[in-house]
Amino acid sequence: MEIVWHGHACFRLKSREITIITDPYDGKAVGYNLGKPLADIVTVSHGHPGHDNVAAVGGEPKLIAGPGEYEIRGVFITGIQTYHDNEAGKKRGKNTVYLFELDDLVVCHLGDLGHPLASAQAEAMSNVDLLLIPVGGVVTIGAAQAAEMISLIEPKITIPMPYRTEGDAGAPDPVDRFCRELGVKVPAPQPKLVVTRSTLPEQSQVILLEYRKA
Repeated sequence: MEIVWHGHACFRLKSREITIITDPYDGKAVGYNLGKPLADIVTVSHGHPGHDNVAAVGGEPKLIAGPGEYEIRGVFITGIQTYHDNEAGKKRGKNTVYLFELDDLVVCHLGDLGHPLASAQAEAMSNVDLLLIPVGGVVTIGAAQAAEMISLIEPKITIPMPYRTEGDAGAPDPVDRFCRELGVKVPAPQPKLVVTRSTLPEQSQVILLEYRKA
């Protein structure tokens, strides 16, 4: 499987059979330029211009925008309802976490999760290999909560998303703070991640991806 980061919470997950785009954005809302990615499936964690610009994705993709269990062309996707804040959605509404099962790997995209996971939610994510996690704070969990969540889920690979960069100044915290919370050095960003079940690291690691326009 190949993973490319298009900025903010938008990733391209490309398996042998299918391409998925997560949380496509309107560039005016976040500061990046998405371009026109092609996909078979688009997932939306919640209704916001920074996450639900489905029209920006080409290829007539299937849209998944809420909790439930889905199977499309041999790919299994589970949407788990969570919230965009720590007050059961009273401030910012709901958020959907997605689990993707493809190429014998399980990828979890937390969207704009704004609270610690309940025990049942954490249990549903106990087999996650790759975790795409918000770390920027304010409208999502911040660095300290993200670090706690990683110790709970224990993914093999963690890829941080929405954090402060030159292209995305909305989040207050840069990725450095998250790495300090984990006690790891800030890794050098790489253009993409290619991973298989056999190449998963034995010890959990953080990988940074470079923003790449589609």
